[in-house]
Amino acid sequence: MKPEIITGAEITIRSLQEENVEFVFGYPGGAVLNIYDAIHQQSIFKHVLVRHEQAAVHAADAFSRATGKVGVALVTSGPGATNAVTGIATAHMDSIPIVIISGQVPTHAIGSDAFQECDTVGITRPCVKHNFLVKDIKDIASTIKKAFFIASTGRPGPVLVDIPKDITAETAEFIYPKTIQMRSYNPVIKGHSGQISKAIDLLINAKKPMVYSGGGAVLGDAAKSLTKLVKQLDLPITNTLMGLGGFPASDENFLGMLGMHGTYQANMAMQECDVLLAVGARFDDRVISNPEHFLKNPKKIIHIDIDPASISKRVKIDIPIVGDVDLVLIDLLKAYQDLEKNHNKALISPWKDQIKKWIDTDCMAYKDDGSVIKPQTVIQKLHAVTEGDAFITSDVGQHQMWAAQYYPFDKPRRWINSGGLGTMGVGLPYAMGCQLAFPESQVACVTGEASIQMCIQELSTCKQYNLPIKIITLNNRYMGMVRQWQEFFYGNRYAESYVDALPDFVKLAESYGHVGMKIEKSSDVEGALREAFSPKLKERLVFMDFITDQTENVFPMIPSGKGLSEMILAKDE
Repeated sequence: MKPEIITGAEITIRSLQEENVEFVFGYPGGAVLNIYDAIHQQSIFKHVLVRHEQAAVHAADAFSRATGKVGVALVTSGPGATNAVTGIATAHMDSIPIVIISGQVPTHAIGSDAFQECDTVGITRPCVKHNFLVKDIKDIASTIKKAFFIASTGRPGPVLVDIPKDITAETAEFIYPKTIQMRSYNPVIKGHSGQISKAIDLLINAKKPMVYSGGGAVLGDAAKSLTKLVKQLDLPITNTLMGLGGFPASDENFLGMLGMHGTYQANMAMQECDVLLAVGARFDDRVISNPEHFLKNPKKIIHIDIDPASISKRVKIDIPIVGDVDLVLIDLLKAYQDLEKNHNKALISPWKDQIKKWIDTDCMAYKDDGSVIKPQTVIQKLHAVTEGDAFITSDVGQHQMWAAQYYPFDKPRRWINSGGLGTMGVGLPYAMGCQLAFPESQVACVTGEASIQMCIQELSTCKQYNLPIKIITLNNRYMGMVRQWQEFFYGNRYAESYVDALPDFVKLAESYGHVGMKIEKSSDVEGALREAFSPKLKERLVFMDFITDQTENVFPMIPSGKGLSEMILAKDE
């Protein structure tokens, strides 16, 4: 058979087809025009034209979060690549597998300060799992294969492939490798059996056991195994912000989210437990806050994670288990079945009684007399109207916390938000990625009037691709979380947190060809949401501008540097 000789651009596209890519989110420019010409001549995958490169990476990131597949973004050289950096760093912090293909100036011009040149490999090195500069057309196919392999295995993350323009114009034989082996990269998958035995022994003899699961449990598709283990051992469990949906929120064992804005019962149980099982979580500053305070109460800690570098990073671990989270949990279940007869569940009865007392505190209660729209009410009504089954994306700020607190998730991969980097502007492009992945599903973007303006141009993309996203803007005319901190810790000096020149969001939405609603009365909240999600508007993007209480704060709250048991509850105000 005669070898197939095609251009570097065509090799790039064929390689993406070989990886079964469904969507490429991108924006054209000089350095990638050859690639765009090749895209135009194929129909296997769909290209989605965004309005800003940042949104391309965010949308690819959300597609990955919602499906578990590798998302793909395509950007040009120079400003195209630098615009993408925020999206890349966002994916990197949350361990999301995406492949970014960036154009580069021709190889002979690299280093000469050519038009739209920048050192993309150098700039992105701190915020990718790995990156490549392709210098030979023969390396394109194998490099893309490596990129997908690295992105999706071990601890997932973004991988960038930088391709000079002249390389995309040359021709070569197309051979796509079926498998890939990299001597320097061989992540551990299987957990150590001895460590697993020790872990189970600790758990069945604990008087105050606790399970703490994070984003790794969701990304590792371990929700079923986690639920089974927790139910069989009858353990209390909490999720991080990124871990929500990894264990069903409606289950009686679930204590709610923990951390800076977590529930009283989850934080107190974390602080007071004697054996802690951490599953795919990082013990980061927003979760356990002060490590010294966290360890005041002696506890044995078991930590399961695919990434050995995450173990004992902030907190000393007694039993580390490196491996694929789902496989380790399955092995833990098997080990437990051998020892189940030795497990006296009555041992933890006093612990459960204590947890019940903490739950009775009702830390999530808030006052709503109907005089003004409360943001918590909007989220609760959203949950009721969507029957808890929507994909919820959020931006970053107070609205993000309210969405996490008042929209209980029973399924994984339904809560799509920026955890580690805390990137404002992700909400709308995240919703685009989810809606394209699941065109028949309800997708709601919970945002604030400050966040939504960071990528608001993507309303144009939504129009072009007929994406019927529902935008819920909790508009308090402030950068809410900034204002909250200024109120608490800066003597009510609201430096630059007041949003002084807001657009008319209804008119703005309508100018893009969408439906706009302004809701100012508490009594209209549910009706507006039901109308937006009704069959009549099923095919339309609806922008709902909820004018909410300006003074409302997110509670509970742990001030920075304080411990898990040093929460500010609403009643303490």
